[in-house]
Amino acid sequence: MKTLALISAILTLVSQTALAETIVAARTIRAQTLLAPSDLNVVQGDVPGALISLSEAVGLEARVVLYSGRPIMAGDVGPAAIIERNQIVKLFYTVGTLSISADARALARAGPGDMLRVMNLTSKSTVSGIVAPDGSVYVSGLPRS
Repeated sequence: MKTLALISAILTLVSQTALAETIVAARTIRAQTLLAPSDLNVVQGDVPGALISLSEAVGLEARVVLYSGRPIMAGDVGPAAIIERNQIVKLFYTVGTLSISADARALARAGPGDMLRVMNLTSKSTVSGIVAPDGSVYVSGLPRS
């Protein structure tokens, strides 16, 4: 009786795994490329951490080279960069009613919601902040809407 229950449990687990889908690259895709539906394929299989739906990847930017046939992991793609390395951005520091702004130089590429290191052009100090949808960088969190 225990053997029959064990076999039934194994078959259930195997059938559920076989129904899982994973998104893979249809061709080799260079980093910084916006993903289109034609760049992706859906294959049977379950890879932990991989994307499982085309809607999760289409319109995002490849952050690393995506190789043909390999699963696309969640960290491999992200929002399209709106800030380029060495670009001058507006830097904001806000605490309560105090708000300080300065110009800063971006030290990497980044998209909305990404953490970005910037160098304050006046003090030459380096700080990290969150990129806002308008391309400004907030050291103490995004502004309240």
